[in-house]
Amino acid sequence: MPRIHQFALTIRRFLTLTCVILLGGVAALGHDAPHKNSRKPKSREELRQWLENMVWHHRFELDEIRTATGLTSAEVEKALAEFQIEKGQAPERPKDAPLLVLPYPGGRHPRIGFLDGAVDPQRETKVSVFTPWDPASYVVADVPEAIWSNLGLTYLAHTHVPTIWSKSGVDLEVMEWSRSSDSSLVLERKLPNGISFRTRVVAGTDAVRMTMSLTNGTREPLSDLRVQNCVMLKGAPEFAEQTNDNKVFRSPYVAARSKRGDRWVITAWDPCHRPWGNAPCPCLHSDPKFPDCPPGETKLMRGWLSFYVGTDVEAEFDRIDATGWRTTKEWPAAFPKK
Repeated sequence: MPRIHQFALTIRRFLTLTCVILLGGVAALGHDAPHKNSRKPKSREELRQWLENMVWHHRFELDEIRTATGLTSAEVEKALAEFQIEKGQAPERPKDAPLLVLPYPGGRHPRIGFLDGAVDPQRETKVSVFTPWDPASYVVADVPEAIWSNLGLTYLAHTHVPTIWSKSGVDLEVMEWSRSSDSSLVLERKLPNGISFRTRVVAGTDAVRMTMSLTNGTREPLSDLRVQNCVMLKGAPEFAEQTNDNKVFRSPYVAARSKRGDRWVITAWDPCHRPWGNAPCPCLHSDPKFPDCPPGETKLMRGWLSFYVGTDVEAEFDRIDATGWRTTKEWPAAFPKK
């Protein structure tokens, strides 16, 4: 064989072997590579809490845990064995316990469809509210999913369209829900221009009450303060048909009916700007709007999420109204039984 052909063959074999090695390495890396939004727990106690959240309640598979935590399969399996965490072993909750509300761990997309409208969803604005009749069934409330102002799209909890920050090349810090001494979940974020917002989620035996406040730390008045709050139904299959035919809209109330017809998910925000539902997701919206906010002032809105068993959802709306939730400034962490 001519020397030039031998050299070419040697080079071809070398390149082929190199490609095989590289591709194998990429495949191996891809199997356990951290996801863009994965967040490694900062302590053993935090790791244990997230694993209990993901395995006991959200019933995550191994790949979903890896995606949420950024840990390798071996690290996850070791931790699960060490903490003795297995599916189906969650402690039994008292019958008079408040509705179970947990930070959503990420790692599993909370939508069924319209995924291009929620790329890389961030977990820090999302909480899971579990249904009272099925410990494996939950809805995900994104509070807030988005905030607009006269400045433009001021906050967005996923990647879809540019915000005033992404247009400027500014990355917002990663945050988490904090649990207050009264067991409520609180998220506070201060944006680079001085605008800040705070969401508080309080679980009761009959409903989940929420407040959202916005403080104008800029030197100019803020207007057109529209907020998008989303309740995603993927985790509660009996409500997860991709249609709006099973939904009722009576501002500020928005409700989804189960397939069997006598169970409902109800949400509301006051003051409500736009009640609607996105069928492909599927999800519920009772989108509120803050009043115009002068510099240095704070505005407050109130929200509600509950479950109802029955067929007269309009009467249930009236009953909820009679609780006075729209005018209560703040709520304690516990509520009377129904």
